Amino acid sequence: MIVNEQTTGNNKTKTMSSYLAPLVKQIPPSGIRKFFDLVGDNKDIITLGVGEPDFVTPWHMREACVYSLERGMTSYTSNAGMPKLREALSQYLETQFDTKYDPKDEIIVTVGGSEAIDLALRALIVPGDEILIPEPSYVAYSPIASIGGGIPVGVETYAKDQFKVTAEALEASITPKSKVVILCYPSNPTGAIMTYEDWLPIAEVIKKHDLIVIADEIYAELTYNQKHVSFASIPDMKDRTILVSGFSKAFAMTGWRIGYMCGHPELIAAMLKIHQYTVMCAPAMGQVAALEALTNGLGEKDRMVESYNQRRRLIVQGFRDIGLDCHEPQGAFYAFPSIQKTGISSDLFAERLLTENKVAAVPGNVFGPQGEGFLRCSYATSVSQLNEALERIGNFVYKVQKEG
Repeated sequence: MIVNEQTTGNNKTKTMSSYLAPLVKQIPPSGIRKFFDLVGDNKDIITLGVGEPDFVTPWHMREACVYSLERGMTSYTSNAGMPKLREALSQYLETQFDTKYDPKDEIIVTVGGSEAIDLALRALIVPGDEILIPEPSYVAYSPIASIGGGIPVGVETYAKDQFKVTAEALEASITPKSKVVILCYPSNPTGAIMTYEDWLPIAEVIKKHDLIVIADEIYAELTYNQKHVSFASIPDMKDRTILVSGFSKAFAMTGWRIGYMCGHPELIAAMLKIHQYTVMCAPAMGQVAALEALTNGLGEKDRMVESYNQRRRLIVQGFRDIGLDCHEPQGAFYAFPSIQKTGISSDLFAERLLTENKVAAVPGNVFGPQGEGFLRCSYATSVSQLNEALERIGNFVYKVQKEG
């Protein structure tokens, strides 16, 4: 029996933590989840934190799942996913985003987009490889890269550039060890997007340095003033891009954990091997619901996007009325206001806002050093909640400024 470390004469027994890999022990827990554990079940707190739609999965998608269970569809599917779902994904991506993938050997259905990112990094990284990540960035990229033995390297983006990654910043971050670039647009946490013209100089840098791209496009459907441009659709980029997406955000299916990845057949074959040995396949009933979403759910998706757009305008104007600078997000469902005028750190601002004014938001530094001085606020909540949250934030900012 293993017990906690104790000293008995010259003998020592190990603590349980001593069995853990040092790399795993060094990785901090998710800054988002850690912060929102403080919220608990407190009903007085308005939460603008977790990146999750406030809509329930449309009823006919749920019904398709239930019907599949009633028919006994509880077995494994193909490792790569149901052929009908992969065929539907192939058609959807070509129609919506001008990216064409062969459903037979260029698409894998995964357990959420998160597994797809993990598969891609594990298949590509050897110890010492550098992974370039525009920051502020989604909190999982750097830890997953580190677990795979890679070295995450932040690429700075700025509010003055609408948080778009620039070719100059990317070029300045590249070394002989650089191998992979992770591009998340529309961006979590900033809501930034990239246009076709924005992508062209990035593509030139990618080609020049012979890099591989993981394009996390989970928010592709959530753009508001123009259509999303997939990096894989840029000339000469498809073969060196692993496209990652899923159903969580656009179709309000976070808990279903259905994502997908697309890419060159040789890359996909390698990632499929890891997928086979780790999860076997994505849940069959979730794949059925995803197929229903693509077949009959585009109307509901569009209505949800329009609702987010209304709330986007409300929250951005609300922050500006409070006196906080806030760039206008063109995608996803996050606002990223600057709190620098208050003179306090992101951590302290978020902690005090939660404890004193009962609003939960994510401190920007959770998303990397470039996020310091900002706050991530999800507007995937009701208009009434957003209005109340803005009033509470305004009262808090006024109080802090009086203290100064």
